[in-house]
Amino acid sequence: MEEHKHYVRLGLFVVGTLAVFVAALLLLGGRKWFQPTFTFETYFDQSVAGLELGAPVRFRGVPLGHVSEILTSAATYERDVPIERRREYIVVRVVVTASAREVAQMRNDAATLVRRGLRAQTQLAGVTGQQYLSLDFLDPRKYPPLQFPWAPRYPYLPSAPSLAGEIVAKAQTFLASLNEADIKSLGKNLNVLVADLDAKLAQLPLAELADQTRDVLNDAHATLGRVDRMLAEAPVEDTLRKLNSAATRLDGLLGDPALHETVENVAVASSRLRRVAEEGDIDRMVKGVSGAAERLDVILGDNQYDLRGIVQDLRSTSANLRELSETIKRYPAGALVAGPPRKIELPEASR
Repeated sequence: MEEHKHYVRLGLFVVGTLAVFVAALLLLGGRKWFQPTFTFETYFDQSVAGLELGAPVRFRGVPLGHVSEILTSAATYERDVPIERRREYIVVRVVVTASAREVAQMRNDAATLVRRGLRAQTQLAGVTGQQYLSLDFLDPRKYPPLQFPWAPRYPYLPSAPSLAGEIVAKAQTFLASLNEADIKSLGKNLNVLVADLDAKLAQLPLAELADQTRDVLNDAHATLGRVDRMLAEAPVEDTLRKLNSAATRLDGLLGDPALHETVENVAVASSRLRRVAEEGDIDRMVKGVSGAAERLDVILGDNQYDLRGIVQDLRSTSANLRELSETIKRYPAGALVAGPPRKIELPEASR
């Protein structure tokens, strides 16, 4: 009985250990092992230097998978082929990780996408210089699939040369198309061009151009000297001190609470004026003043002659009051009784 319990405990321990191990694998990325994958391969007839294992694969910039293998066709498919008949292609295999439905769709659509012009091309990733594999639709007539006699292990996706490869290929094609006559003609044309250039240079008035250039440089040197003297004589330090003082006063003015209070009062007055204008009080006031002015104009027009007589009477009254005021100043008593006081005659002194 004790031995049976021992085996049970040992079995439970082994099962628990396996469960923990599987959970750790899943947490550390082991789930990718159980995800469906789609593997395809492409062949390059040129160097793929810079393309490393694990390099990203993108379809029009969208991450799709990674490079899983970089091989040669000689070691993969042409072991029994004589060296002079080998293609010597570079075999690049790509693993795409996706859902089961997406993988099935890729398998079904692979041939159709290839006929539409889907091609693999090496490209540089930004300024780092790292190469990645780019998938995009190109002209299938311009980039036909490579010819090979073997059966690919995985679905085959044709490739297209990179931009640098195309430039090198075009340069090689151009150089190969040149024959001896073309090279001699090109050399002759270059000689004629150099001779014409030499003749044109000989016709130039180099001495006059040199003198004019020297004069321009002298004028520029004199101008720079005058500018230096002006800067040296200018009261730059005094100006800077005044600017500093003005800036200090401006800071003090801006920091004065009275300025903030004035701004607030102006804002309040502006809001009140806006509110009065919106309510129509100003329009009513203007209409009232305009009506009063019209009525005053009518009154003045009707009583124009009466007002003239009143003004003349007021002038006479003012003159009389002025005369009365002067009389009171000279003869205060006479103004109340009548006439000026009589002169007192003193008795003549005895002789």
